[in-house]
Amino acid sequence: MAKKPGKPKATKAKTQEKKPKGRPSKYTKEIAEQICLRLAQGQTLRSICRDEGFPQESTVRAWALDNLNGFYAQYARARDLGLDAMADEILDISDTPEPGVIITDKATGRETKTGDMIEHRRLKVDTRKWYLSKLAPKRYDKPQTDTKDDLPDIGEDYTQPLKIDEDGPTKPHL
Repeated sequence: MAKKPGKPKATKAKTQEKKPKGRPSKYTKEIAEQICLRLAQGQTLRSICRDEGFPQESTVRAWALDNLNGFYAQYARARDLGLDAMADEILDISDTPEPGVIITDKATGRETKTGDMIEHRRLKVDTRKWYLSKLAPKRYDKPQTDTKDDLPDIGEDYTQPLKIDEDGPTKPHL
C-alpha cells in the first residue's frame, strides 16, 4: 500500500521544555549531601525518601552500591553517625515523660487513666537498643557473662570444694 499524501503531522516545538515526572533519579552532589546529613541526624532512609524532591530508596541504595562519585563512603559514615544519634535518642526518650491517656474497658464501665506512657517509652527504648545491637554489636551489644569461662581469672578456683583437715582449711590443688 502506498502512503497517502496529506498534511504533515504536527510536532512539538523543540523549544518547549519537558517537566520531569516523578522523583529525581539522577545523582547530584546536593541531594546526596542532604540525604547523608539527615541520615547522620538519625533519620531513616525510608523517611527521607518519602519527602518531595528526594529519590526513591532503591535509587539511593543503588548510588551506594555503585559508589557513584564516592558516595558509598559518605553514605556509610552517615549511617554510622546515625546510630550514635539513635543511641543519644534513647537517653532523651527515657528522660522525657510522655503524657497520655489509657482507656480500659471493664465490666463496671470504661476506666480512664492519665499519666506517663512508661510502657510506650520502654518499647521505644528497647526497640532502638535491639536495632543498635544488631547493626553495631561491638559498640552497642552488652557482653554476656553467664558462664564460668567469662569470669575474670583471679587466681583461685572457687568452684572446687574447700578441704578442711586437722590444721584448718586448705586451698584446693589445681
